Amino acid sequence: MDIDTLLAYQWSSMMPEFTILVTAVALSLIDLFMDKKRDRSILIWLAIVGIALAIVFLIFQFDNGVVTILNQTYRLDSFAKAFKLLMLIGTGFVMLLGLKTNDLSEVKGEYHYLLLTGLLGGMMMASSADLITLFVGLELLSLSSYVLVGIRKKDKLANEAAFKYVVNGGIATAITLFGMSYLFGLTGETNIYEIQALMGSEVVTENRYLAVFAFLMIFVGLAFKITAAPFHMWAPDVYQGAETPITAYLSVVSKIAGFAITLRLLMVPFVFAPGTGKVITPEGISYETLLVSVRPYLVLLAVLTILIGNVMALRQLNAKRLLAYSSIAHAGYLLVPLAALSELVFDAVWFYLAAYLLMNLGAFAVIHALTENDEEVTVASFAGLFQRAPYVTIAMTIYLLSLAGIPLTAGFIGKFEIFMSALGTEPKRYFLVVAMLAGTVLSYVYYFGLFIQMYFRPSQTKRPVLASNGIVTVLAITAAGTVLLGVFPSIALSFIHDHFQFLEIFNP
Repeated sequence: MDIDTLLAYQWSSMMPEFTILVTAVALSLIDLFMDKKRDRSILIWLAIVGIALAIVFLIFQFDNGVVTILNQTYRLDSFAKAFKLLMLIGTGFVMLLGLKTNDLSEVKGEYHYLLLTGLLGGMMMASSADLITLFVGLELLSLSSYVLVGIRKKDKLANEAAFKYVVNGGIATAITLFGMSYLFGLTGETNIYEIQALMGSEVVTENRYLAVFAFLMIFVGLAFKITAAPFHMWAPDVYQGAETPITAYLSVVSKIAGFAITLRLLMVPFVFAPGTGKVITPEGISYETLLVSVRPYLVLLAVLTILIGNVMALRQLNAKRLLAYSSIAHAGYLLVPLAALSELVFDAVWFYLAAYLLMNLGAFAVIHALTENDEEVTVASFAGLFQRAPYVTIAMTIYLLSLAGIPLTAGFIGKFEIFMSALGTEPKRYFLVVAMLAGTVLSYVYYFGLFIQMYFRPSQTKRPVLASNGIVTVLAITAAGTVLLGVFPSIALSFIHDHFQFLEIFNP
């Protein structure tokens, strides 16, 4: 590639990524030369400024068309912009949670810039149009997350969590690469749009079972990232062992990035691929699409994820483990539009992820506030919380109502969108709807169990809950956003329709 070609690229399309990269490098250098005894909170503010600047650059790109650079490996389209926006906002909230550093006494500046490198990996995943760059972004996010989970080197739970995360993550990565190798072997290409164009070729049609195998291998590997059952075993231990801001980061930012790569990597290359079922037409014998052929497996995985997540959450006493299983169940809800092959899959998934970002980050912010009094936050730690911290309790009430899908909250609108995506197909996917209803009813047991603790159980301690300014800011914004999207969902829905044309993802 010559210098003229490099200069001809629209490098401005990567300004959000460049901003995060420069910020991460600057933080690492500042941390390196700072006195070891100096307070590192200034690094958080610098990181937040970098994230805010990246959001500004991204907003200016909203009305631009599709841009591809670097030999078609990087692609800025509506899909990428939408998911990058969520990841940037989520990481900004996590940074604010980190302003309370009492429980991160072992940690220096690396905590702050590792969050940014993980974010950069997620953003690259959202914009990647090539298997190689997709994998590089995936590994950048994964490696940063592994280190973040085990960043407290003297904590046994953190060490155990990091070990389990690395082992499971390595296996999932190997499986994903195995599926990608079959895609490359069938088509001889790594660009997902060139693979899409070649999926109707005679070679792929004759070896369509290998294409199905490649799809399933890639999906199994990515199911680990989105904590879909039965590949969810790592999540409860990792969520419990990691520090609360890092757990919030994994449950929201990492999950958003996981769904971004899942949708792009599974929908684009395989949208025209031949499946295994034969279809007899007047013109002769053809084959149903691959996505139709594998739909029963997607439905089974979505149902298992919903039911396993909610059933296992019923038995949890540790608050972070409870939210870990809740997160698994929500991954099942997010799989429903994909399993139903709905035309609304992108809209429904994006809106639900936006609602999930607000309510789940808010719930972890409350848990983070409680760690001031309890090293391990259990369900019993919420006893009498209304007498000790009424405003924190009201915020937690909003989050729990939204997670449960109660009307006038963002979670209800998100679930309603997913319901409609399952019922808007032909034939209607009643089985998925029944699974969602069953999972939602089960979730009432453990969500409302926390209500009982907060409002009707006597407190074990008289100490008030002392929330830092960062936690208070996160609680205020996320609680207000959860109610606002529940009462006025048209704000977000209009925003989606005005700025994001998700079907651009299929056009080379």
